[in-house]
Amino acid sequence: MPRTFLDTNVLVYSDDRGDKRRSRTAIEVIEQALCAGEGVLSTQVLQEYYAVTTRKLGTDPDIARRKVALYARMDVVQVDVAMILEGTELQRAHQLSFWDALILAAASRGGCMTLLTEDLQHGSTLAGMNVVNPFA
Repeated sequence: MPRTFLDTNVLVYSDDRGDKRRSRTAIEVIEQALCAGEGVLSTQVLQEYYAVTTRKLGTDPDIARRKVALYARMDVVQVDVAMILEGTELQRAHQLSFWDALILAAASRGGCMTLLTEDLQHGSTLAGMNVVNPFA
């Protein structure tokens, strides 16, 4: 079964009622990832989701916490020191921000073929990963 890594922006857009199109797309992507058992996240993504939605979108912290627990039903890659070091290598090799490189490292460790994000160039291949912007 193909494994797909969901970046933070996919989760955040599911709560963003200011952009109905992106919100609908994000919800569809998340539902498919959960139902098909192909979704992969990292602890970084879950942390960023909680921080962004409670701070910028005004999501009630209890609701955001419950959604973190729901999203954690997907495979969750734990960020550790080895992954941080791998991220630094990917940052230099591909001239990415450190945080994007860490996402790429987590997706790789999670055995993903596809990274869903709007933060990297749609259609590109980085470290063997197909980058897809689901909102394009």
